Amino acid sequence: LLFIDNIFRFVQAGSEVSALLGRMHSAVGYQPTLSTEMGSLQERIASTKKGSITSIQAVYVPADNLTDPAPATTFAHLDGTTVLSRGLASKGIYPAVDPLDSTSTMLQPRIVGNEHYETAQRVKETLQRYKELQDIIAILGLDEL
Repeated sequence: LLFIDNIFRFVQAGSEVSALLGRMHSAVGYQPTLSTEMGSLQERIASTKKGSITSIQAVYVPADNLTDPAPATTFAHLDGTTVLSRGLASKGIYPAVDPLDSTSTMLQPRIVGNEHYETAQRVKETLQRYKELQDIIAILGLDEL
């Protein structure tokens, strides 16, 4: 079992080393080798014929932007992500897990079964629709819908 407190620190260190080596940063400020370096690290955390390893990695998401290159590159190597939401926490909902932003490669009918998969998809669709209607609800109120 491997715990990584904050994989973003690895990205920051790579950015600093890249700057010291005089490499040009990308438009967002990360090193041009971010994807390669993250891939090399994540590939070392892998199961082999001799054994398996499970990693739990905390990922800092700058400005809560899941499309930022650092977390996006990290997420591409993970089997699942559990995204915590400041918005849900501010409403007193704990654990503040955002089911729309959280992902799992294991959520497939052949792994979890058709009923579980279809239920999960319907729940996500309902939550997505509610999220889309939140602005209207804020203006008109829930009773007007």
